[in-house]
Amino acid sequence: MKGYDMTVDMIVTNAKVLTMDEARPRAEAVAVAAGKIVAVGTGAEVGALAGPQTRVIDAGGRTLLPGFVESHLHLVLGGNELVQLQIGGLHGFEALKAAFAGYAVANPDNALLMAQGASYEILDHPVTRHDLDRVIADRPIAMMSPDHHTVWANTAALSAAGLLHGAAMPHGHEVVMAADGTATGELREFEAFGPILALGGEAHLQLGIATGGEPAPWPSDAVRARDKDKIAAGLAHCAAHGITAMVNMDGNRYTCQLLREMQEEGRLTARVKVPFHFKPHMDLSELDRASAMTVDYNDDWLSSGFVKMFMDGVVDSRTAYMLHDYPGTTERGEPLFDPDRFKVICTEIDRRGLQIAVHAIGDGAVQTTIDGYEAAGRANGFRDMRHRIEHIELIDRADVPRLGPLGITASVQPPHPPGAMDFPMSTMETVFHKDRWVDAYLWKSLGEAGARIAYASDWPVTDVSVMRGLQAALTRVPFDGAKDERLDLMSSLYAYTAGGAWAAHMEHVTGKLVVGLAADLVLIDGDIESIAPADLGKTGISLTIAGGEITHRGAGFA
Repeated sequence: MKGYDMTVDMIVTNAKVLTMDEARPRAEAVAVAAGKIVAVGTGAEVGALAGPQTRVIDAGGRTLLPGFVESHLHLVLGGNELVQLQIGGLHGFEALKAAFAGYAVANPDNALLMAQGASYEILDHPVTRHDLDRVIADRPIAMMSPDHHTVWANTAALSAAGLLHGAAMPHGHEVVMAADGTATGELREFEAFGPILALGGEAHLQLGIATGGEPAPWPSDAVRARDKDKIAAGLAHCAAHGITAMVNMDGNRYTCQLLREMQEEGRLTARVKVPFHFKPHMDLSELDRASAMTVDYNDDWLSSGFVKMFMDGVVDSRTAYMLHDYPGTTERGEPLFDPDRFKVICTEIDRRGLQIAVHAIGDGAVQTTIDGYEAAGRANGFRDMRHRIEHIELIDRADVPRLGPLGITASVQPPHPPGAMDFPMSTMETVFHKDRWVDAYLWKSLGEAGARIAYASDWPVTDVSVMRGLQAALTRVPFDGAKDERLDLMSSLYAYTAGGAWAAHMEHVTGKLVVGLAADLVLIDGDIESIAPADLGKTGISLTIAGGEITHRGAGFA
């Protein structure tokens, strides 16, 4: 560090620094200048660089880590939902009615009263529009499942959206119908419940995940301003949990443009990667849009460069594609893409030099996705493409060793296994045969077989809190007869930092505390190696720094 003459803007010292860098895994202090890390070392070494204008932050023995990389979330949707009714963990009709009644009074002008986090077991029977009519009948109301793949609506909402008597839907999307020829109130997948969300004026924000299209006409300055405020709320929420970079797993050009405007306004407080969303009905020529987004949005704060697809739905609604029947049924779900066509699509995306990320939950969907990536590699040559599979809740044992050699990242979510955090164990009993529990959520097995692991929350499907997710990862109880699939603390932290950065092709920017990388830092309120795993979720974030700028200060931390 001799001869150093750049003005150091900030030093964080007296910290337990976990760098995620194998060459120097631990240190005591980090120096920052012009948004970059310029020194990592002992308190004395780094302190010697302080000048009269340097801000010196005494960490008080707290743990300093690279800023968290959230590898799978929905930023715009999450920011939008922060002001909606939250009913996660609520059960029973009377509680549901009371929650909606209070929300209705507080929001007299809302065209749609929308609730988030409705458990599939919120009532002791399948929810119908008649149940919700008993909650509120004279205003449109609806509630979204935690996984965001099912909505239940009352009669007023179904009528206003033109769905009461059903509607033609693309493959895999369904307005569930009753024997009398009217809708039950259950709407499965995005296209089915899109008309309901449109009642609340949010349809244009859903396009990136629902259709892959763009808003037409292009939203006005006033609408964009409101949308940017929602994103800002989402960014602030993420910063409060130590997140400095994220992969937004839905998107279109409109999403990118909102973020670009925020970047120009100085309001983009995290690095965001946005995909082009390819749908089964699309022609391959639509990928020209993906290539154009990659060129137009390509810097250290805002980038595209990848294509997102859905291969299946979710287990709770039995739309996840399985190789075997669901318990007590003859249902297996179906792949949303024809497997042979999917190989052609993957080959073309890969040929363009774009990364692929596919939502695949059931073992059938996972297998089909691996087959598609393998076909692309054979056609174009196996390169460092880092294609990803999102979720992998169930996998056939024969497919576990296939990910590593193909360079596939397992992008998985510690809050998702039933019983680990907020999802009930009853899910396992109803959607997976007991003898297949040993094949569910195999993160350690996948890692041992060579797959790269990236951790995330899938917010707003689950709480975005990395500390709660870390607790879930470390305290998850093995399923009956199953191997312990937990990664240890350091491996889990790596999956939330450097592993996520690598999976997103961002390792040249962030993910480690190394000289030359961005000054993306998170200061944990305590010594993370001394905190009991069961207490991690209660551990606060003292400070979040993105690109050298403080984006969050914890309570009482100057």
